[in-house]
Amino acid sequence: MEDLRGFLKILAESPDASLESECRHEVGELEREVDRLEIAYFLTAEHDQMGAFMTIRPGAGGTEAQDWAQMLMRMYLRWAEDRKFKTEIVDLSPAEEAGIKSATISFDGPYAYGLLKAEKGVHRLVRISPFDANKRRHTSFAEVALVPWLDEDIKVDIRDEDLRIDTFRASGAGGQLVNKTSSAVRITHLPSGLVVQCQNERSQHQNKATAMAVLRARLFELEEEKQDEKLVRLRGERKAVEFGSQIRSYVFMPYTQVKDLRTGLELHDVPRVMDGGIDPFIIAFLRQQAKAQRAQA
Repeated sequence: MEDLRGFLKILAESPDASLESECRHEVGELEREVDRLEIAYFLTAEHDQMGAFMTIRPGAGGTEAQDWAQMLMRMYLRWAEDRKFKTEIVDLSPAEEAGIKSATISFDGPYAYGLLKAEKGVHRLVRISPFDANKRRHTSFAEVALVPWLDEDIKVDIRDEDLRIDTFRASGAGGQLVNKTSSAVRITHLPSGLVVQCQNERSQHQNKATAMAVLRARLFELEEEKQDEKLVRLRGERKAVEFGSQIRSYVFMPYTQVKDLRTGLELHDVPRVMDGGIDPFIIAFLRQQAKAQRAQA
């Protein structure tokens, strides 16, 4: 800031194009640093610093919703790529006509869970459906669920006798070995009824380890709910994946707009948002949460 004050004083006395360009660059760098510090200030909750497992499922809307779920998956993968996060598609169930029936993705990067918790909830899409021969406008929904990727020192009691482990052949792309051997793993936790599966890796052992990590996170989430209702803060209120329950609306037609219904933030560059440009929504959500916490203090 001191450097910028000096630049501005010089520019006021003697305008210079190259100095003005350098000044604009420094302003941009300062804004990014302030944003980074602000986010770090917000992300102080118990699990914010951890990685995350995200599951995306289509809701009401049929094939249109399945396509929407896949579009959201691409959006989050592009966002993670921009942040240099490591991602892995743990499980993917393609739909028959288009899109996906479900997808689980792991995000490995600083504060992945703390950032992505802003995305938990129902996402609504309005557009002219490419699957409608009459080119009518359709509304579809998809749900984003999130759990923290727990550290190994966080103990979750999982007994072997409470697990049913099934193996099967992976579906979709992945090479001949993936598709011709029973490398995919499905784990059912009998007491809770939770079912997780992983079919991304070539090795059955790797798939089992990843599935167990997802199961540990989901069981931990359930245990917190039983103990002291921390789950409300971890994942937010669970809502039906249908009209009236959305946290954000993406409108492609008759106008272009993405609006977060919690913060009121609106962006009109829809292609940028769908290409991973969701940071403004994340920052607005974190600011709102911090303001609410200060009000309760």
